[in-house]
Amino acid sequence: MQVQDRTLPPRSPPRHPPPSDDEEDGRFVPNGHLRRQRFSKARSLDFSTWVCDNLAKVAFFVLLFTTLVAVVFLRRLGGGAASLLCFESRVAAARPGAARIPYPRVAWTRIPPLPPLPGPTASFKSDRWIVVSAPKSPPSDPLRRLARLRGWQLLVVGDSSTPPDWSLRGALFLSLEDQSKLGFRVVDLLPYRSFLRKPAGYLFAIQHGARQIFDADDRAAVLADDLARRFDLDLLAGPSSLLQYTHRDPNRTVVNPYVHFGQRSVWPRGLPLEKVGAVNGEDFYTEVASGGQYIQQGLSDGLPDVDAVFYFTRKSTTATFDIRFDGDAPKVALPQGIMAPVNSFNTLFHYQAFWGLMLPADVSTMAGDVIRGYWAQRLLWEIGGYVAFYPPTVHRVDTSGGYPFAEEKDLHVNVGRLIEFLLMWRSKKLTFFERALELSYRMAEEGFWTEKEVRMTSAWLQDLAAVGYQEPRLMSLELDRMRATIGHGDRKEYVAKQMPSVHLDVEETGTVGFEIGNLIRWRGKFGNVVLVVFCTALPERAALEWRLLYGRIFKTVIVLAEETSPELGVGRAQLAYAYRYLPKIFQQYTSTEGFLFLQDDMILNYWNLLDADTTKLWITNKVPSSWFSVSDASGNSSEWAAAQAKLVKQAVNTLPVHFSVNYKEAVGEGEDGDVVLCGSEIFYVPSRLAGDFVDLVDLVKDVDLHQMAAVPMFFMAMDKIADFDSGVLSGVVYDKGLRSNSTCADLYSAKVPGVYPCHIGGEVDFVRLIRLMANGDPLLMELV
Repeated sequence: MQVQDRTLPPRSPPRHPPPSDDEEDGRFVPNGHLRRQRFSKARSLDFSTWVCDNLAKVAFFVLLFTTLVAVVFLRRLGGGAASLLCFESRVAAARPGAARIPYPRVAWTRIPPLPPLPGPTASFKSDRWIVVSAPKSPPSDPLRRLARLRGWQLLVVGDSSTPPDWSLRGALFLSLEDQSKLGFRVVDLLPYRSFLRKPAGYLFAIQHGARQIFDADDRAAVLADDLARRFDLDLLAGPSSLLQYTHRDPNRTVVNPYVHFGQRSVWPRGLPLEKVGAVNGEDFYTEVASGGQYIQQGLSDGLPDVDAVFYFTRKSTTATFDIRFDGDAPKVALPQGIMAPVNSFNTLFHYQAFWGLMLPADVSTMAGDVIRGYWAQRLLWEIGGYVAFYPPTVHRVDTSGGYPFAEEKDLHVNVGRLIEFLLMWRSKKLTFFERALELSYRMAEEGFWTEKEVRMTSAWLQDLAAVGYQEPRLMSLELDRMRATIGHGDRKEYVAKQMPSVHLDVEETGTVGFEIGNLIRWRGKFGNVVLVVFCTALPERAALEWRLLYGRIFKTVIVLAEETSPELGVGRAQLAYAYRYLPKIFQQYTSTEGFLFLQDDMILNYWNLLDADTTKLWITNKVPSSWFSVSDASGNSSEWAAAQAKLVKQAVNTLPVHFSVNYKEAVGEGEDGDVVLCGSEIFYVPSRLAGDFVDLVDLVKDVDLHQMAAVPMFFMAMDKIADFDSGVLSGVVYDKGLRSNSTCADLYSAKVPGVYPCHIGGEVDFVRLIRLMANGDPLLMELV
């Protein structure tokens, strides 16, 4: 997800103050004050003098007249509301002090109808449509089967890579040239070489009578060639109620529906990585009245919809994926306040949710449909609808060589923050289309997508109105009501079956209640602690791996590296001065319990930290090879250490008295004249002392202090060593003299709080590390 700085620049004060009573004649006197004149001088009445005196007024009226002429001219060109919208947006953008993203203004009642394009398909109508993007190769067997489904019309949408003469018996094909003639506003905003051109096909289907649209993939074979086998095609004739996830836990905002259908170790593309570890099944469900499942997400056997992290950490070099879900599991709905990823290759949209088919055009390919899915889920609540998940409806063969991380760059960074934003968003707009447009605008302001998506939403909604789509009616939002108590009679029991899963040639470990209980305890201990990981390796994949490993336990995982990667949310920082970056993080997360810093070659065994005091400072002051004293006398220490010791003493002399006293009392415990250095690969700062840490960083910002010298100095200045929780990290395995041919396995122990150094160079090393750490946390085997 693209993160952009949308902060508005502060408005500068007016260059000149408004005139006061002493400024009537505008004449300055030598002492700097203005002198009033009772009478003004007589003025000449000739025309040239009048023009000069009233030049500003003349310019204003000329500009006003030109503007009116331009508006009339644009309207007569036939652009209608779209042309007027473009003009207004440019004027707003040029206006001083205007918002960086102009808000679209649409005359909804003045959108002219757009009849079908004259030709052979002008009068063609069908209630049920299948829309796919054109394949990059000849039609596959699954695509041919889609074209033969009884009662459904297949529509194939081409892009710039599709031959203009592409054809398939039983299918309608829209080439780029065909799309350009349809008259849809969105066509000019769509990327030329991408499946994200499908909105042109959706609009074509709606224009030709669609009541249901199956958003499909050309590789997906419909099971038993029957979409009605599991999907609810007729909402009125379906079951009277559906199982629904409960709102018992008010803090649960996202679920992994694959667990309900028997796969506890598989997660869908678009699930926040920190939620991957939530593998426990539901204690019970509730029910919801059927009829509102306007978006129905089916599952896929074979290769389900998984992300690149899953694919790279699970993929075997000798076998393809053939993952199976429980086909007998009941469908399950999501209540307001809970979300899950929705994709574009196996999803049924009913007429009431056709507006939710819009695909963003300016995000990465593998992120577009997922971001759309979260956007649509939130808007569904405004009309009383919901998303429901269904047992497998298609089978996809694994023919992929792997998913490139770059295709998902908009997914893994901010999807958790997007969900939180959507849950908090409220609108007072009076119509549904206006609320949909406002939500797109707010998402652009927050950096979840760009201004282009705002224009895309405006064009898309206008196109819907132009082809005759009826805007849904608003309903009251259940989120703002008091939740009803779940009584015993409201509980619906269903125990999810556990299906065979995929582990890299490792026999699957059984997940027992004891292990799940451990995970809950660890999350309870550190669920409000922010973990900051510094990656010494290239962050492209390492950032995702550390989030996958530690995101199950901590509130969030912030990744720093010397090579920044905005696409993956990796901040730039030098390892030698990483402490200087921490104040930004401390100030961003003000409601957390504390902050734990960790270098990626220090492996954290969090299961051994349950007795740690999260209100105190932690550092390796009880590990001799990590925490040691040096002197500023160059004869007793290395030249670098002596220089750092000298800088520390100079800095301490400038500190406020309360910091200086604490530090000098702590140093007094050692030899006179010595200062302390610490490896600082791991340390913890509680929130109560985060402000002191920020102040200390600011106080030494002009001093070239290395992290090894700055961090121990800060710790001894913030609090007394006797008040540290020194025992929590005292058992860390710390071996700087590790042989070059040694590996992490030679050093690692699951019985200590941490191990240093363990170098992780890629996916293979990461998988090996997970297997080692599974000795302390067996649930980690669910990740590999």
